[in-house]
Amino acid sequence: MDISVIEKFFVLDFEASSLSENSWPIEIGISRVEDNLVQTWSSLIQPDPEWDLADWSSQSARVHQISMSSLKNAPAASRVAKDILTKSSDCVLVSDAPVFERRWLSRLLETAGFSSIPEIADFDAVSFALFDGLALDLLYEKLERTRVPHRAGPDSARLASGWLRAKNVNATSR
Repeated sequence: MDISVIEKFFVLDFEASSLSENSWPIEIGISRVEDNLVQTWSSLIQPDPEWDLADWSSQSARVHQISMSSLKNAPAASRVAKDILTKSSDCVLVSDAPVFERRWLSRLLETAGFSSIPEIADFDAVSFALFDGLALDLLYEKLERTRVPHRAGPDSARLASGWLRAKNVNATSR
């Protein structure tokens, strides 16, 4: 695969109320490599009235450091759903946890009346298709050496920064 297509990929990450089947998204982040930089957008998400607030996990809240009270003034879930579709149109969504992200993306998009859920590609599969050799080694070394902050924007940026490092290695080795 030609690595110039890397700008067509958005890395998607969510933080959620819990990891249960009934969980709902509380923060979204997307990042991409564009003009040799990692560009990131993220937003907290106000719980939709239809979501079961009893699914709030205090353990999850400790991990991502997002309190329920901080979501009260966040944009409405339906607004965030429209924003994500606008920002990621004509792009391929990618995640290191596509099963979870698809559940939360589905739940988010349903709040705005969208029933069609974009596919979410697996980060490792896309990375192996885009890169090989030293570039691939340095991509995963970058990820290993970068702390996972457990916040949607920084987590998606972390993965995209691995791609940027691999892309730059490929560019200098030509």
